[in-house]
Amino acid sequence: MYILGISCFYHDAAAALLAGGRIVAAAEEERFTRIKGDSSFPQHAIDFCLRTAGITAQELDYVVFYEKPLLKFERILYSTLATAPRSAGLFREAMVTWFSEKLWMKSLLVKRLNTPPDRVLFADHHLSHAASAFFCSPFREAAILTLDGVGEWTTTATGFATADWGDGQRRNQITLDREIRFPHSLGLLYSAFTAWLGFVVNNGEYKVMGMAPYGEPRYVDKVRKLIDVAADGSFQLDMRYFSFHHSTQHTYNKRFVELFGAPRHPKSEFVTDLTHPGDARFEPALKEANQYYADVAASIQLVTEETILAMVRDLHRRTGAENLCMAGGVALNSVANGRIVREGPFKEVWIQPAAGDSGGALGAALYVHHILLGKPRVDTMEHAYWGEQYSCAEIAAFLKEKGLPYVELPDDRLFERLVDDLTNRRVVGWFQGRFEWGPRALGNRSILADPRSEAMKEVVNSKIKFREPFRPFAPAVVEARANEFFTTPRLDENYLARYMLMVSPVETQKQCVIPATTHVGGTGRLQTVRPAWNPRYHDLIERFGQATGVPVILNTSFNLRGEPIVTTPQNAFNTFVGSDIDVLVLENFMVRKEEMGGRWDPEYKGAVGE
Repeated sequence: MYILGISCFYHDAAAALLAGGRIVAAAEEERFTRIKGDSSFPQHAIDFCLRTAGITAQELDYVVFYEKPLLKFERILYSTLATAPRSAGLFREAMVTWFSEKLWMKSLLVKRLNTPPDRVLFADHHLSHAASAFFCSPFREAAILTLDGVGEWTTTATGFATADWGDGQRRNQITLDREIRFPHSLGLLYSAFTAWLGFVVNNGEYKVMGMAPYGEPRYVDKVRKLIDVAADGSFQLDMRYFSFHHSTQHTYNKRFVELFGAPRHPKSEFVTDLTHPGDARFEPALKEANQYYADVAASIQLVTEETILAMVRDLHRRTGAENLCMAGGVALNSVANGRIVREGPFKEVWIQPAAGDSGGALGAALYVHHILLGKPRVDTMEHAYWGEQYSCAEIAAFLKEKGLPYVELPDDRLFERLVDDLTNRRVVGWFQGRFEWGPRALGNRSILADPRSEAMKEVVNSKIKFREPFRPFAPAVVEARANEFFTTPRLDENYLARYMLMVSPVETQKQCVIPATTHVGGTGRLQTVRPAWNPRYHDLIERFGQATGVPVILNTSFNLRGEPIVTTPQNAFNTFVGSDIDVLVLENFMVRKEEMGGRWDPEYKGAVGE
């Protein structure tokens, strides 16, 4: 049985395909269109899923959309009417968009996929989130927490789920018994600060999280003027400070600015005494202004963490469950997740790696398979490598067509050369296997460097990623030795660490050993790597550890600022020549800039002189 899940028309459109309840393929549309956060109908992602399974759309048993458009339209209609006349612009824009396409989602799916109408189904947005986490986890039962901006009406939901693993002990069930509804949203609160801090909503929230450690949470009292949090974690926003419920352009209003001051300019440079210690090029006033923004970022981050922890503790008290499953965009807050693991009451925590709207596509398909059709569990999501793969023949043809000087090496010789490159402070673009599902690069589309060099942090940020200096890098570590470097207990059993979904304190004596991946405050958003999940990536890190005594490597996503992570060999090559990456590895093929004889233009075949 083939079930295709689809999400689109908000942000991070995606498609995911199940065959007999097992994941066959899953990918975000942005990976193919090269449009960051692409929200359009995911035709390329759908085509990829069908191609991977070797089927046509007519062979699909069901097509499932990740939310219910009529309920979402109801929310928009009620919200805009309730805030009229301020919402006139939002109402006008919403009506044009919804009546042209979104409201007729079933007809669109039937037309685009040539699928019979009785095979098209719809799942509730937060049930899709819940299913994306629970039915990928290894658990028989778990408490459920979903948090995001907004679905149809719901912004936060809690409940309990059970799974039938084919032994008849339980049945598949997800019950979300408590919810918080729009406009009261932890995700939209965080997004308001994202916009005020000069970043793009639905894209820059992780930048707020990265900025926060450079500040102190001095303005928690101000943040708490915006949100009233009860002991059980339930909350209510003071809507007098916000505009997102009636505006297409603004998330916060004049009252918000009166409380927190002028917003940070999106193109301003972020400079503080921590980012540029002792640097006399920058005026003290500039550093002071940026320090204030960092302090506000730290304050909203802390309030977010404390609110989620209160929800988690109450959910454990109510359910008595040992396990917790989470999804929704807010569940990508890796700092909060680390605290849930270390301070929360649950024994095990599992979060969908594609926790945002893209993961809803997978969740919708899983919901139909397990809940509506009642099929027993057959699988656990053990890794996130569900994207497209390129064969050695395809890569070789590409390299030859470009006329590139390359060598093809077996793993032993390849890794020997790469370890030498890394220890000599060269940066490697690493491309192998199927690309990752979700926003994290987990060793198949990664930029790699030596974490022992403090200088590598600035080199990769400024000369390769072309991004803000406060942005951290992930330490990828051999799982068996993770607890030598990080203090979170039981990292060899931790589900979040393998997907780079949590931040952990770095052992004090190790912080100076891996300075390039140790963030301000002594933490790291680690990735644990096990041979069964990614043998070549694991072996490379292990070989680096044998040479240096440090089985850790700096890992960041293989892309330039503002671009999606690379998908094809051509994408990888474009990033390679458009940055200061020294070495490009495509499976077992190696290309070195020093051997290319000049600068290369990715649009044309052949070298271009300096």
